Amino acid sequence: MHPAASERFGPEHSHVPAAERIELLRQMIRIRRFEERCVRLYSAEAIRGFLHLYIGEEAVAAGLLGALDPGDAVVSTYREHGHALARGVPMAAVMAEMFGRATGCSHGRGGSMHLFDAERRFYGGNAIVGGGLPLAVGLALADGLRERDTVTVCLFGDGAVAEGEFHECLNLAALWQLPVLFACENNRYAMGTALDHEHAATDLALRAASYGLPAWPVDGMDPVAVTMAARRAVESIRGGGGPCFLELRTYRFRAHSMYDADRYRERSEIEEWKARDPIPRLAQELSAAGELGPEDRAALEAAADAEIDAAVAAAESAPLEPVADLTRHVYAERT
Repeated sequence: MHPAASERFGPEHSHVPAAERIELLRQMIRIRRFEERCVRLYSAEAIRGFLHLYIGEEAVAAGLLGALDPGDAVVSTYREHGHALARGVPMAAVMAEMFGRATGCSHGRGGSMHLFDAERRFYGGNAIVGGGLPLAVGLALADGLRERDTVTVCLFGDGAVAEGEFHECLNLAALWQLPVLFACENNRYAMGTALDHEHAATDLALRAASYGLPAWPVDGMDPVAVTMAARRAVESIRGGGGPCFLELRTYRFRAHSMYDADRYRERSEIEEWKARDPIPRLAQELSAAGELGPEDRAALEAAADAEIDAAVAAAESAPLEPVADLTRHVYAERT
């Protein structure tokens, strides 16, 4: 399923300008540092509820969402902090939501699993496995009926492939030629069951292709490979080619959630994948090419830490939602 840990990035990296690769590195560092701070905040009980970390999968968010236009729509999962940050949702709004504060992007009502930003067309995390698939198909249908030149990206994990919505939604999207990019983050374990213990056919791209849409696997530990694949898919969709499917083969370094004992995989396997960590690999590539010095990487890390510090300080001082407002946004109000 995965190449050797010593494998270098592909030759396509030489065709991507250094500035773009540095931006990918910056975005991955932001996401990684944010998630690491969330671990500390959760341990200190500043963040409560469920917490699903994105550590290890940053190349997907940075590469995929960076290839979109501002008008495109994104439907995410409950492991969506990295998606929201890469989409441009302000870190302060994300962190405030984690704290349950009124200044959060969902006004403190959603927490970690339900980030939402209508202005940026980021239509949330979703606590239901596969629950975002029909939402994405509906958004794409609505945009098509309004003749908008947009793409809807639907992110979901390998566990969603076992759900009925997966098959229904790929079928409808292909039948109606909807502008949807189905992006499966295959981290091989869903919640805690190995892919080959759950699926008789483990080539998820091949399964998606059976519905008649272009589908191919991508090294989800390589941000440039993800970017190139996303651009290819988005260009095809925008050109009227109908939906596409990307199987982004990645790996989460942490457990499914902070409540997960993570006893279903070997430590040696985790270490193998950590050797393919996209952040140090890309940093080393840029350094070897003379495109990134030690002071440059330190500056990226310092900037990320400063942004996080400011977001935490703002969240800590932000108000909780007033009790009088708790019945608002429960039902739509007629105007």
